[in-house]
Amino acid sequence: MKVLIVGSGGREHAIAAAVAKSKKVEEIYCAPGNAGIAQIAGCVPIGAMEFDRIVAFAKEKAIDLVIVGMDDPLVGGLVDALEEAGIRAFGPRKNAAVLEGSKAFAKELMKKYHIPTAAYEIFSDAQEALEYLHTKAKFPVVLKADGLALGKGVLICSTLQEAEEGVCSIMTEQKFGSAGNRMVIEEFLTGREVSVLSFVDGKTIRIMSSAQDHKRALDGDQGPNTGGMGNFSPSPFYTKEVDEYCRKYIYQATVDAMAAEGRPFQGVIFFGLMLTPDGPRVLEYNARFGDPEAQVVLPRMKNDIIDVCNACIDGTLDRLELEFEDNAAVCVVLASEGYPVKYEKGFPITGLERFDGKQDYFCFHAGTKLDADKKTILTNGGRVLGITALGATLSEARKKAYEATEWVDFKNKYMRHDIGKAIEEA
Repeated sequence: MKVLIVGSGGREHAIAAAVAKSKKVEEIYCAPGNAGIAQIAGCVPIGAMEFDRIVAFAKEKAIDLVIVGMDDPLVGGLVDALEEAGIRAFGPRKNAAVLEGSKAFAKELMKKYHIPTAAYEIFSDAQEALEYLHTKAKFPVVLKADGLALGKGVLICSTLQEAEEGVCSIMTEQKFGSAGNRMVIEEFLTGREVSVLSFVDGKTIRIMSSAQDHKRALDGDQGPNTGGMGNFSPSPFYTKEVDEYCRKYIYQATVDAMAAEGRPFQGVIFFGLMLTPDGPRVLEYNARFGDPEAQVVLPRMKNDIIDVCNACIDGTLDRLELEFEDNAAVCVVLASEGYPVKYEKGFPITGLERFDGKQDYFCFHAGTKLDADKKTILTNGGRVLGITALGATLSEARKKAYEATEWVDFKNKYMRHDIGKAIEEA
């Protein structure tokens, strides 16, 4: 088979690494890819939102399967464009990707189908939102831009003043662009946050291993929200009891709700959960692999990813059981100092060769590129590398991941030092 992966981050590198393990695959391409992906796939300079060029490339190379990794092209309808051209594609169609594309849609879906989530109100007028904050809100509250905002359109506000500034930032100043045309104001939930990825074929759902993200930029969960500074899998807080509850009231219920709405979902649903004292609640849905969740979940999956993708497309997921290694993984993101606000890029990265031939260590590239002479790998983003290690236990994986972060270096390298610290508390 020939496979094309769409995207350029650490998630797509993890997907490419999983695809490269399949005996069914002969050639891998990635659009646009990055310097790390280029070591296992042919990277082509086509942007993820250049649908016509992606379709033309897939036809020209006789691509057998396209895996769409990123949220923007999924919400924009890339899978629909590929299918219309007769090309097999893994990922939800546009009418199903709205599950991530509109937080207001997701909240209304959960309300209609009694899927447990935080209480909320939706606003399309900044003045009405401010009035609600002044008269009815209980603090802290959570403000969410309705549309896609690179994982950063969520603000936790402890005071009325913070919330007023948040409304101004999202709706008036449009800091997140058109994503802030509408906004959700949500009750603030407390508890452990857990991510659960799943494969879905429109009717059947298969749950992957749990994971736990670290969204804030600084140690101790301080600083602004980011796309994710690190992750571990499985989560010790995702117990058998939590799993049973979620399977009964959240997972299948979401798949059934989408089907009932005439929006059958085929691809990956990411469930962002809060384990509250009153039981699990859905914080958010994503319509694709998380980043860096993919970097800790996919290296632990025993199944051939191609078999699973095909089962999702063909509606035969009920014939397949997902299997994961009885081990653990921890990913520590090496970022550019100043991310996610302001940072410099274009610095040489050294030490990457130390990962060559190592079984339990992975260096997933998130924001890298080759320099003009195609010999030196440079930093090219806020999140630069995802250093992932496997271990028999979470503590062992954590120790190995932090050890491996010292193998590579670049100017203004920054990381959190408490990824997976909660493991010791479990």
